[in-house]
Amino acid sequence: MQSAAQTYKNVARQTSSPRELEATLLLQAAARLQSVHDAWDQNKAQLDDALLYNRKLWSVFLSEMTDASNPMPKNVRQNVANIGLFVMNHTVTVMNDPRPDHLGSLISINREIAAGLMGRA
Repeated sequence: MQSAAQTYKNVARQTSSPRELEATLLLQAAARLQSVHDAWDQNKAQLDDALLYNRKLWSVFLSEMTDASNPMPKNVRQNVANIGLFVMNHTVTVMNDPRPDHLGSLISINREIAAGLMGRA
């Protein structure tokens, strides 16, 4: 599996803005989770990798949101951090009780945040 950091670097070369990069990575994470969801019996073995990729991505976002030098407004940083904490906590739920219906919220969050970053929300 390609690491989230390596993927971030590869996609960074192909996109023109940090917002586009973040949106692309969120959509890739959502696609991995969706693939597991859609073919649960065949792809369940890929669940851990998909969750790990998503968790690493959100770890980067959480780190950025808690950095006092981040120029985003504090309330926006707090909202994104709250979403990130939900993602982390829900990931633990999925790992403890793996079921396809538990993936929907993670997929939706990634897609909605990506749409907002791309100006389609």
